[in-house]
Amino acid sequence: MTSGCTEKRHGAVRPVCFRASRGEDVSVDLVVSTLTDTIALHERAKQNPQPVVDAAAVIVSALGRGGKLLLFGNGGSAADAQHVAAEFVGRFQRARVALAAVALTADSSVLTSLGNDYAFDRVFARQVEALGRPGDVALGISTSGASANVVLGLEAAHARGLLTVALTGRDGGAVGRAAAIHVNVPSDVTARVQEVHRTLLHVMCEIVENETVHPGGR
Repeated sequence: MTSGCTEKRHGAVRPVCFRASRGEDVSVDLVVSTLTDTIALHERAKQNPQPVVDAAAVIVSALGRGGKLLLFGNGGSAADAQHVAAEFVGRFQRARVALAAVALTADSSVLTSLGNDYAFDRVFARQVEALGRPGDVALGISTSGASANVVLGLEAAHARGLLTVALTGRDGGAVGRAAAIHVNVPSDVTARVQEVHRTLLHVMCEIVENETVHPGGR
């Protein structure tokens, strides 16, 4: 045997699983239960697809008029914002024109100066005030639905005439109430919410990309 979670047999090293005292395969059980839970939450999200379609439609409309998409969130949601911006500026699955999208989570100098000189609650609102124009879309992401800086970012967007979209977990909370279009993933488990968020964001990317390449489905 080798150390850790591998063993050596016939000259080859292969992974082995940790086992509980009753002989249960803990690692396999965790994989199965996690996939079962995320599939179940995807099924729940599938029951209400219209907000996802509506969100993609306003993004298509804004981009078609020369506008842009501003995205923001905290932690894993910040990573999701940057992920989506990359898919728009680069490509998702198809070759097409570049699409204007900016993640307000990516510039560490801006974020730290705003957090230091104003307050962390204002880090997105101030950027929306600087970069947002009427007809643009602001997409705020919050797995809790309670992120104060996301709420203020959406409120600033609304005040400037941007179209607002919230992607939330739990019951949506203040973030969901701050947006014109609310895409909610109804779970209290942050990891599972993030997994479904990424699926829904990919669906939005695909809808927008398809409409860019073939407007109206033509």
